[in-house]
Amino acid sequence: MNNFKLIQNIFLILLFTFVLSNCASRPSSIAASYVSHEKYMDYSCVQLATKMSDAQGELQKYSDLQNSKANMDAASVFFVLIPASSLTGDHKADVAKFKGEIEAINTAQTKLKCK
Repeated sequence: MNNFKLIQNIFLILLFTFVLSNCASRPSSIAASYVSHEKYMDYSCVQLATKMSDAQGELQKYSDLQNSKANMDAASVFFVLIPASSLTGDHKADVAKFKGEIEAINTAQTKLKCK
């Protein structure tokens, strides 16, 4: 009987770990994708400021969508043990992309001595 309880507990721990690992990540925990600053080196400081503003807006949009996915996953796991984003996808790649764009633009601005 003790062996059955042990196996049951291990199974529940593994199931819980699997379910949580498939949940959508929060935007703050998503690392930036690499984007070379070189593609921005021919831009003027004004153009870079515009690009930065655009990239920040896109990052905010996809971060909000990703947070919604993470919230939906928390609710769906509570009720049915399946993260909804595992079925519908999430916006992790978009968040990473725009974080990378912002880093690249920032690096270009620094190298071009933009204020």
